[in-house]
Amino acid sequence: MLDTLLFGVYPYIALSVMALGCIIRFEREQYSWRSGSSQLLRRRQLIWGSNLFHVGILVIFVGHFFGLLTPIQVFDALGISHGAKQLLAIVAGGIAGVACFIGISLLAHRRLFDPRIRRTSSVSDIAILLLLWAQLTLGLATIPISATHLVGHEMVRFMTWAQHILTLRPDAAVLVADAHPIFKAHLLLGLTIFLVFPFTRLVHMLSAPVWYLGRRGYQVVRTRKPAGTIGRPHATR
Repeated sequence: MLDTLLFGVYPYIALSVMALGCIIRFEREQYSWRSGSSQLLRRRQLIWGSNLFHVGILVIFVGHFFGLLTPIQVFDALGISHGAKQLLAIVAGGIAGVACFIGISLLAHRRLFDPRIRRTSSVSDIAILLLLWAQLTLGLATIPISATHLVGHEMVRFMTWAQHILTLRPDAAVLVADAHPIFKAHLLLGLTIFLVFPFTRLVHMLSAPVWYLGRRGYQVVRTRKPAGTIGRPHATR
């Protein structure tokens, strides 16, 4: 019953809240649809952390998306064995995961231990950062387990589970009921991140601000002057 609730019902709750929450937030609170910025503080640490995190997370996202949702028949038709696919996932995912983990650790250290940045951070900013850090830790912890059985059966199990969820198959939870607890924790925390997605800064991932390239508005910026004087304004895009 618990497996059915966590891996057969909870996925639909998480995905529904994510979809509806994003639509409602975009319609009612567009000014909050942003990632926020603190780039003037600890800029070098931000650059290293942000670049490593974003490159790593993009590789991980693309790998999970196509790896889980591509029908196994496609890999069979291409002559890619289950074991070879799992080995590729371990190597590529491991490299991207380590880069992403280093990046998010730098970002977490910067946000938690710099008093100025901490004061400008919301509860959701810190919570989602820690959730992502925990999820990456669990993801990296699955690699040694996967490396002990390279035949690919475990990989096929999770592919089938994800595809059964999207095709509304009622037997999805059965597929992961006897999976290793670390894999199940990784799945559960991933679904929780989907659940809280609309209420965090992660919504900026869905934005493609191409309209910035053609916008005609300008922001007036004034140089900082001592008290009692007025800076000369200049316009910037």
